[in-house]
Amino acid sequence: MKVYEVIDTVIFDTCGDRKLEKSGDILMSGDPDMEVTGIVTSFMATVDVIRKAIAHGANMIITHEPTFYTGKDDIEWLEHDPVYLEKKKLIEDNQIAIWRFHDHMHMGHTDRIYDGLLKDIGWEEQMIEKNQPHTYEIAQTTLGELAEFFKQKLNMSVIQIVGDPAMPCSRIGILVGGGSLGLGREQMPMELMRDKNLDVMVCGEIVEWTLCAYVNDAKMLGLNKAMLVIGHERSEESGMKHMAQWLQPLVEGIPVSFIDAEEPFIYL
Repeated sequence: MKVYEVIDTVIFDTCGDRKLEKSGDILMSGDPDMEVTGIVTSFMATVDVIRKAIAHGANMIITHEPTFYTGKDDIEWLEHDPVYLEKKKLIEDNQIAIWRFHDHMHMGHTDRIYDGLLKDIGWEEQMIEKNQPHTYEIAQTTLGELAEFFKQKLNMSVIQIVGDPAMPCSRIGILVGGGSLGLGREQMPMELMRDKNLDVMVCGEIVEWTLCAYVNDAKMLGLNKAMLVIGHERSEESGMKHMAQWLQPLVEGIPVSFIDAEEPFIYL
């Protein structure tokens, strides 16, 4: 299969004929007519992911997030940037095609990022509303125990919380990646907590004056509200891990591997 055939196959399997005319799902490097010898899926095509893909013998990386540091992968501002030039050289010297699979992944028959996360945490049957992957009812636990659960399931060493670790909780919201920023409506996460009577919101990204402030004020008022911050990468990487599994039978025997981009942070 050629690069463009892999792309078309992935989009059709995810969305059928619903293909966006404009999206962030662009081929960032490589020749669309190149024969694919191996595919790597990952949250982001970091330098380490690219190096590991080369070691795997893969010449195509399917990444969920941008390669060159802005949401639209604009590169005009990077023309003389040493970080960009070194990374570009690594990609070109090894003839790596990098395709971003983002918008279509979130708009499929199901949101395939959430699909992967739910497989990893085992909450596929816990949705409050069927096929609405933002709210869940679980057996009562505490905020501290919920934090430990996510640390274990997502291989995290630390997790940020707002709220009392002893607070009981059972109605949980999840907004992966930048979804917890509101997707263009800053008030959306707070409305979701209020309207669905959620105890805890599990977040990817945060802004400290929006949902974080809302939950913190609720805690100070003695209301049963809290949040966990697992970060953009940890909240979405599972979707790319499980993509390697559903992609393999679609690509005619081309080896498909998952490489964890890993959290970008070191905690001291």
